[in-house]
Amino acid sequence: MKKTKSRREAWIGLALISPWIVGFLVFMAYPLLFSLYMSFNKVMITPTGIETRYLGWSNYKDAFLVDAEFSQQLFLFLKSNLLMIPIVIVFSLFVALLINQPIRGRNLFRAIFFLPVVITSGEVVQELFAQGAATIPVIEKYGLVAMIEDNLSPGLAVPIIGIINQFILILWYSGVQILIFLAGLQKVNTQVYEAAAMDGASPWVTFWKITLPEVKPFILVNLIYTVIDLFTNGFSEVIKLIQDNMFKAGTGFGYASALAWIYFAVIFIVLLLFVLFFRSKETSIRHARRS
Repeated sequence: MKKTKSRREAWIGLALISPWIVGFLVFMAYPLLFSLYMSFNKVMITPTGIETRYLGWSNYKDAFLVDAEFSQQLFLFLKSNLLMIPIVIVFSLFVALLINQPIRGRNLFRAIFFLPVVITSGEVVQELFAQGAATIPVIEKYGLVAMIEDNLSPGLAVPIIGIINQFILILWYSGVQILIFLAGLQKVNTQVYEAAAMDGASPWVTFWKITLPEVKPFILVNLIYTVIDLFTNGFSEVIKLIQDNMFKAGTGFGYASALAWIYFAVIFIVLLLFVLFFRSKETSIRHARRS
């Protein structure tokens, strides 16, 4: 009787999620697999339909050995984003700590910091960039950009200047991360802070010994979200390059698909490195506590 009931519940659950499964297979899984197939072919759009000619790994080899622009843009974009990610995480944690304090109007401050997530999208963000509203005027006024160019190598100066030019926008993209950190901070038992204060712990020690260990899982969540958000936004030069290659006669959909899968592999590797780094840190901390 129990088996019959559990089977019936399983079929009911499967029926409820079947629209999502069908939608995923039709609108996501099939296009992904088809783009992977196209990446190994020369794709030609003809009056009779789509024609493909198998090339093997030729598109992937050309991306690194022939197309110097793609390799350069990918490398520069990777460097600039790896510098942006810590800025977004540190700023989000700092703001979350501030607006988590028992002050008047903190709900208003939370709304103010999350509001850009709602309004800065699509044409709004493009218009901000077009009017130069994403930069910090003080930095340009006092010639800090020129100083960076004169004192640092081009390989390091270019991504740093790119961060400065988009600094305000980076801070505006921190709204979701702030909310995630707030959720983590509110899970910390206030009695722990009271006990630490009674033992004479300073706010600095309390942060490193209590707050930071408690929000570490949320740091990983925010890292994953920030990587995906930065690497897939509409201002990625790599994505623009992939889109441009889609409609070129010499490259087309096959080569553009190969570039897209290379870009996906880079994002996956970055995410994997972050996850492995946090797991290794947690493992070492557990071993230290046991010993």
